[in-house]
Amino acid sequence: MANLNENNRDQWSSKIGFVLAAAGSAVGLGNLWRFPYTAGQNGGGAFVLVYFAILVLVGFTLMLAELIIGRHTQLNPIGAYRKIRKNWGWVGGIGVFASFLILSFYSVIGGWVINYLVKAATGAFTVPGTDMADLFVSFITNPGQPIIYHGIFAFLTLAIVMGGISGGIEKYSKILMPGLFIMMIVITLRSITLPGASEGIKFFLMPDFSKITGEVLLAALGQVFFSLSLGMGIIITYGSYLSKEENIPQSAMIIPLIDTGVALLAGLAILPAVFALGFSPDQGPALLFIILPAVFANMPLGTFFGVIFFLLVLFAALTSSISLLETSVSYVVDEFNWNRKKTTILLGLAVFLLGIPSSLAQGVWSHIEPFRDLDILDSIDFVASNVMLPLSGFLLAIFIGWVWGIDEALKEATNNGKIPFKLAAFWSFLIKWVAPLAILIVFIQGLK
Repeated sequence: MANLNENNRDQWSSKIGFVLAAAGSAVGLGNLWRFPYTAGQNGGGAFVLVYFAILVLVGFTLMLAELIIGRHTQLNPIGAYRKIRKNWGWVGGIGVFASFLILSFYSVIGGWVINYLVKAATGAFTVPGTDMADLFVSFITNPGQPIIYHGIFAFLTLAIVMGGISGGIEKYSKILMPGLFIMMIVITLRSITLPGASEGIKFFLMPDFSKITGEVLLAALGQVFFSLSLGMGIIITYGSYLSKEENIPQSAMIIPLIDTGVALLAGLAILPAVFALGFSPDQGPALLFIILPAVFANMPLGTFFGVIFFLLVLFAALTSSISLLETSVSYVVDEFNWNRKKTTILLGLAVFLLGIPSSLAQGVWSHIEPFRDLDILDSIDFVASNVMLPLSGFLLAIFIGWVWGIDEALKEATNNGKIPFKLAAFWSFLIKWVAPLAILIVFIQGLK
């Protein structure tokens, strides 16, 4: 039976359920795909070191800020901002709209992951003479197949969200997240024990300080921001289902640490294997669908480990997609008092339909370039990720530090003084000065 607060609003049934769900929202393709190749492109260990520093300065800061707003208001992002300052609701709207746009193409890529899970299970990677690049291109340019798999992924997402907070998202996060960790450890152990893997481990974990450049700093800052689901309204939404007794500063520390732990495991699962089998670590997006299948094809028991890996990626993608959909569902249910199941079905269908152009953009609609020589999928990604999310995060920091006020925020963070928060002064400085400046840098760089 769902936990309800005094306003009959669903709540998390346990702290561990909330932490796993919130960490799951952060753990996704950004960790298992973007983190390893971004590290590979930016000096390996040097990137990891900078990433950790920025995680503390920006990641924790904004995570706590969003949790504070969500729990204080017990509302969706738009309603939350509006409840504190009536004319600020539009800021929450940026995050809600961004999360919906992101989910439309995220579901398409999630469909690719399901297809590659099927390919791995049927031994497609180990067929003699298979060209992995041709295999991938022939799939994504097919006008029908990717849309079918996109639909399957969208259905899985809405089926979980339809169950509500404690009965849906929390329940499945308690299954998906531990399963994700177990499979990640299995893949990591296999990767680091391959002959020649030591070079990949050294590259990833031993920083070369000479490689720390302005470009590496910006790459790490962007990875922290986008990996933690900040600026999307997700953490505000999840925070709104918290009870008033929860220790949210503690959660704001635990969630980024879990997210980073998964990212580090992903690096150790992928980069040593890439080095061991003679591939380049800086392959970018091709790493997941072209390079890694080639790695599994040349690895002992490659079919088995390929299945485990793509099942792992599917779990991670789902834990993120359910949080993206929940943000929009929460808004509609709160604002219009709609039935949750009806809302979830309608929004899930809308996500599927909106994602079709992104799917076709890889093939028959590849000639359509709405923005800056980018196809439809990349255009939506650019607008959401490089414009809307940094803008949302920047305004969040300004709102807490300069509009609502640090004192009011700290009252919520400490449960009106009942919970000690030794980093209060440090966090106050970060949210007022460091976070806005850092996000502004990412925003300007992203527009370039």
